[in-house]
Amino acid sequence: MQVVYHDVIIVGAGLAGLRAAVELSGKHDVAVLSKLHPLRSHSGAAQGGISAALGNAEKDSSEWHAYDTIKGSDYLADQYAVEVMCNDAPRAIIELEHLGVPFSRFEDGHIAQRPFGGHTKNFGEAPVRRTCYAADRTGHVCLHTLYEQAVKDKVFFYDEYQVLDLCMADGAVNGVVAIELKTGRFLLFHARAVMFATGGYGKAWKTTSNAFANTGDGLGIVLNNGIPLQDMEFVQFHPTGLYPLGILITEAARGEGGVLRNADGERFMERYAPTIKDLAPRDIVSRSIYDELKEGRGAGPMKDHVLLDLTALSREAIAEKLPEIESFSRIYLGIDPSVTPIPVSPTCHYAMGGIPTDVNGRVLIDAQGKELPGFWAAGEVACVSVHGANRLGSNSLLDLIVFGRRAGKDINRFLDRVLLKPRPLDTGALEKVSRKIEGLLGRKEGETVAAVRTDLQKVMMDKVSVFRNEHGLAAAVEELAVLQGRAAGIRVKDQSKVFNTEILEALELQHMVNYSKAVALCALKRQESRGAHSRDDYPLRDDENHLKHSLFFLKENGEAVYEQKPVDLSLASTRPEFVPKERKY
Repeated sequence: MQVVYHDVIIVGAGLAGLRAAVELSGKHDVAVLSKLHPLRSHSGAAQGGISAALGNAEKDSSEWHAYDTIKGSDYLADQYAVEVMCNDAPRAIIELEHLGVPFSRFEDGHIAQRPFGGHTKNFGEAPVRRTCYAADRTGHVCLHTLYEQAVKDKVFFYDEYQVLDLCMADGAVNGVVAIELKTGRFLLFHARAVMFATGGYGKAWKTTSNAFANTGDGLGIVLNNGIPLQDMEFVQFHPTGLYPLGILITEAARGEGGVLRNADGERFMERYAPTIKDLAPRDIVSRSIYDELKEGRGAGPMKDHVLLDLTALSREAIAEKLPEIESFSRIYLGIDPSVTPIPVSPTCHYAMGGIPTDVNGRVLIDAQGKELPGFWAAGEVACVSVHGANRLGSNSLLDLIVFGRRAGKDINRFLDRVLLKPRPLDTGALEKVSRKIEGLLGRKEGETVAAVRTDLQKVMMDKVSVFRNEHGLAAAVEELAVLQGRAAGIRVKDQSKVFNTEILEALELQHMVNYSKAVALCALKRQESRGAHSRDDYPLRDDENHLKHSLFFLKENGEAVYEQKPVDLSLASTRPEFVPKERKY
């Protein structure tokens, strides 16, 4: 057993983790643990942009941005958190520019801005150009810039170290257990503060835009430690995944003038969202696509997709503003998007739910908002609830940057004023992890990881997807209970220590089954349609009974516990624009 000490351990090297690390660097000893090289983090796949009411293209305001975010969330977002994020957005963008992010620019030198789904001016009057971008590689350039800053500021990186559990003592978090992939050795990382920035969990679905590493490890670890997950039923399906692979085709393609068409060539979004058409929020566009397919207006021999038409754009415009999209179309489908429409269908993309936190990233462990000392979370793994039931496009990168920075600032205050020396380290977590891995390695019979994972992804895709109903969700909950037992009985063939990815995939699978149960059970309990959660049997939104956040706990015996907590409607108390009402686009 080796014990390594740092003041702060950040798990995850995407934009939220790196932004927190940069904020902490130079003030405290900071280490970032990642199961990938930081520049392979999924933040780098973000294409379209990052939203902020800079007003470079036309008049805009942070209040309009907050209105769009709350309305887009189907009023489940916590309104104070949204206000914090939208007010801080312009400052965050200028800061990124000063750090070196090479944003695309207008001819006058200002940062360029483009339209994005759900972003409007004057409280929904018309689309607005609010999204800052770097062609369609915005996440990529932000990730590289923050990594460079972290390296410059001497942040310590542990690449290809997979975190397996939290260390807790006296009701506080004080470290993590990790395994070094290249040697198989365990390490105890002792710290005064731990932050999770482990990303999303889209790999629980068969068709997804998520990277292979997005297995939701952070969510599985907190569930195993009695910490709840919030709003897990809300999983966003991006309307334009490259058919049939699910690779993301950014919303920026529609922001630049692309339109969705059915097999008849009709621009069908004019019927579903007559004001902002193809730039409606993602939940509405995804459901509209499925409605077209159900009505038999899908394209192709199977009539199972629609077409994204960019042919009104010149080849030069696509190459300048959407080079990734042009590349994906040519490489994977052999088509030129300036000549031929791109086949697309909805793909599992983003998780609105996660570890409940406050606006400073502090992890909350019950419906009353009790904090867990020493533990923070930010990014897609967290649920500060700025996205509610449905995230607007280009708000995700903003969430990472704003709340990653705020978590870093709060950790600084905590270390300087509250915890001046480390708490004693409890080694019990290491013993628990060792027993689990010894059990996997010592098993002579059992199923493979791939077999159980395939069945899990099928259940989630078939029964917990864009459209849901009680029969399918109840069946999913039962099947997931069976899958929990199957995942616990996995047989690992690879008995080596060096780069034993099979043992890590087995542990990831156990996490995936546990949080998938949270998604299915919370979806079953929410008897309404709201945002990305659409019930065939409850097609209307029910504010009286379900304008509440869901909390999911997992007991040691595997029993699931469901609770609710109130939504913050603080802006609605003084401004009628923020009172929950029917969403019209």
